[in-house]
Amino acid sequence: MARISGPFGGAGLYTYDPKAMHTVLVKEQDVFEEDEGFIKANLILFGEGLLGTLGHRHRKQRKMLNPVFSAAHMRDMVPTFFEIAHKLENTLKERLQTSKTREVDILSWMSRAALELIGQAGMGYSFDPLTSEEATHPYTKIVKNLLPTVMRMQFWFFIVLPLVSGIGSPSLRRFAVNILALPWSDLRQMRNMIDYMHDIASGIYESKKQAFEKGDEAVMQQIGNGKDLISILMMENMKATDEDRLEDHEVIAQNAMARLLHLLSRNPEAQDKLRNEIMEAKRLNGGQDLSYDDLVSLPYLDAVCRETLRLYAPVSTVTRTARQDAIIPLSKPLMGLDGMIMNEITVPKGTNIAVSILNSNRNTDLWGKDADEWKPERWLSPLPATVTDARIPGVYSHLMTFIGGGRSCIGFKFSQLEMKVVIAVLVESFKFSPSVHDAEIFWEMNSVSTPIVGKDQHPRLPIVISLAH
Repeated sequence: MARISGPFGGAGLYTYDPKAMHTVLVKEQDVFEEDEGFIKANLILFGEGLLGTLGHRHRKQRKMLNPVFSAAHMRDMVPTFFEIAHKLENTLKERLQTSKTREVDILSWMSRAALELIGQAGMGYSFDPLTSEEATHPYTKIVKNLLPTVMRMQFWFFIVLPLVSGIGSPSLRRFAVNILALPWSDLRQMRNMIDYMHDIASGIYESKKQAFEKGDEAVMQQIGNGKDLISILMMENMKATDEDRLEDHEVIAQNAMARLLHLLSRNPEAQDKLRNEIMEAKRLNGGQDLSYDDLVSLPYLDAVCRETLRLYAPVSTVTRTARQDAIIPLSKPLMGLDGMIMNEITVPKGTNIAVSILNSNRNTDLWGKDADEWKPERWLSPLPATVTDARIPGVYSHLMTFIGGGRSCIGFKFSQLEMKVVIAVLVESFKFSPSVHDAEIFWEMNSVSTPIVGKDQHPRLPIVISLAH
């Protein structure tokens, strides 16, 4: 636990104390809400969805969405996941027809695959056939450029825009944005991206709504055969009570796979061990794609995924703001500046609390002296009592990667499954080796960790691929 200062001198706290995290994220989550600037920024970007709402409205949306991410629905998505992963596999194999090895930007391919996975399995919509060297769908390019554009104007976007977002009518605010966008290229680009995302989302929703009105046969003819998350959500919404039902505008409302392949390229023994496990499982399955149950029961695949998500959580920190005066208990006593021992900290209203996902996942007091090392084997035997007894409030494997409480990542099972399917398909077929640029690769800690090569400003992750057989 440490005291920190905000951008304008405001007091804040930084912590990865398990008991403090449990209080902030779970026990008193209604007291410690998301930062107002973060909520309003997401409201501007994505509308009134899970990321842009608080309190009752957020809970109502989450109550409706929770069943959509059940194990039963995840099982239905496995064939779609494998179909997309094999498309990527075939495209990469084509790149090796004229050369035994080839350097590829694995970040670009993983980003495109992830968008297609969420497109088909999540929305019943195809964004990218994964056949050409470059993405052709405008939405794919927008997803790639959205975060860099936000980060370039983060002061205005996260601090100034939220302050003025409630001034005047929506039409007046839109008029002001259009005027400011004339000389301001980043704002103009941001406005156009948000407009396009809204138009695509609205079009997908209206198409599905019309299919439901026509009957089951029309739904089954769409991509995903009506088993995508949006279709399931719409069916659940139709069955909901008036109190729980979401309004239309509420319904509308990658890096982990790339990181794992990068780690495997640097750890050939782990890569070979994983490939052998996958090949043996497929042999026992008659050479066919693995079922959901077979896939999630592969111990080493599970271990490399968990260890990657532990050591390299894509998001390093989350912030909460105290909506009233509160007290945060501590797992370990602290000595204050006055020399007094504290077992709890009094937090005034308005205090920002930064919860460190990264430090919690790498806490040497819990995980041991090798906490900063990538060791998948640690998951093949029972975890140390220091980890299990700490009662980390995360929803996943004693980790804070997907945080915990009412604002935990609702789609963490979806992301785990897509990660395992894609990695299983690619590692079976390809050998991954470090690029000649490997020493220049570093991961920038923006709001989401991003790989950069040397002084290049554009995210990319070069890796050399060759056929494994």
